[in-house]
Amino acid sequence: MLKIYGSMLCKDCVQCREDLDKAGITYTYLDFSEDLIHLKEFLALRDKSPLFGGVKENGGIGIPCIVDDEGNISLNWNSYI
Repeated sequence: MLKIYGSMLCKDCVQCREDLDKAGITYTYLDFSEDLIHLKEFLALRDKSPLFGGVKENGGIGIPCIVDDEGNISLNWNSYI
């Protein structure tokens, strides 16, 4: 099952959830606006993955962040639809 780190304050995260729901894709949503444990988990991923290099350079956060069952990280939810 996919894990998605994000915040419902982010329009991309809202759109991601809507698109995955519409496609019938099962996921666990980890909203770090509601639980700082999720934020700590996300930051640990972000700090270790080169995927976020450009995002951080441009002042972005890097959400929604999708992690699949194998631990692969993606910022493109459409690749799962």
